[in-house]
Amino acid sequence: MNRLEHPLYLEDLDAVASCGIDWSALDGSTVGISGATGMVGTFLVDLLMRKAHEDGLDVLVVALGRNEAKARERLPYFDDPLFTFEELDISVPGARPRAAADVFVHLASTTHPRAYATQPIGTITSNVVGLQNLLNYALDCAGTSSRFVFASSVEVYGENRGDVDRFDEKYCGYLDCNTLRAGYPESKRLGEALCQAYAAERGAKVWVPRLPRIYGPTLLPSDTKALSQFLHKAVAGENVVLKSEGTQEYSYLYVADAVAGLLWVLTHGEAGMAYNVADPSGDVRLRDLAAMIARAGGGDVVFELPDEVERAGYSTATKALLDGLRLRELGWKALYDFPTGIAHTVELLRAL
Repeated sequence: MNRLEHPLYLEDLDAVASCGIDWSALDGSTVGISGATGMVGTFLVDLLMRKAHEDGLDVLVVALGRNEAKARERLPYFDDPLFTFEELDISVPGARPRAAADVFVHLASTTHPRAYATQPIGTITSNVVGLQNLLNYALDCAGTSSRFVFASSVEVYGENRGDVDRFDEKYCGYLDCNTLRAGYPESKRLGEALCQAYAAERGAKVWVPRLPRIYGPTLLPSDTKALSQFLHKAVAGENVVLKSEGTQEYSYLYVADAVAGLLWVLTHGEAGMAYNVADPSGDVRLRDLAAMIARAGGGDVVFELPDEVERAGYSTATKALLDGLRLRELGWKALYDFPTGIAHTVELLRAL
């Protein structure tokens, strides 16, 4: 079944569409989205297209991705006049879209362990070179009236020093930059610094949502994050495989809430600020997460050692919980608690 025909997925889209986002801030805009075929990008495109067709939002979507064939499988809008797709590797120096946009959301990034280990150069360049290409493009399109969202990550905080339970936006933990695995968090840190440089020197207006670990029905089959692997196993009716003792504590968020938070940052937040997009209901130990997903799939949890490539891409952080108070004070709140989000994900992935 196409996800856009499933009532549960449509329910998720409608819940975000009516959650209090200031849609007037996007009315009359052209929204460019890099990484449009990824987990977050796909949901964002679906949301904007549904909002345009169901509620009359005056918005055009320009989706960017490296593979048109993949985009045609993921995004069923190629015959829609409100949608444009451009095949483009934004991390190539000087790359830029053809179509103009006045709002841009930069989501294109490597986001899972095996890719960190096997594509370390692309991991860095998408967050730095790609970001600079798009910042230049946005300013050329609409000058300082352009609006830019750089999707950052919990990984910018590094390892917990043991002095806090949750990371607020001012926290900075340890990162060993002289490692292969450092490419992702260090490039996200540099990306945020580049946004501040463009704001100061060229007047760019940039918002930085920092996302936790995201899950949901738009999950890609190639995603090798622990949570994603758990879900793949559960949907297949297999046992969930845990490749550690599972004592790590992380923040997780359903993709619908992640997209709602990202748009809330843009439409309610202050330009130049970073905002953790997180809710305490998504804080969980990895082994408890594995057990919850195994139950949802009707299986058990089994233990297995990771291979060398997987191990090279794993985060060494053992406690990475986000403090989302800054964004919640602006009125955002998660629509889905963790059990509901997992249940929606498993049911939808099975149906799709």
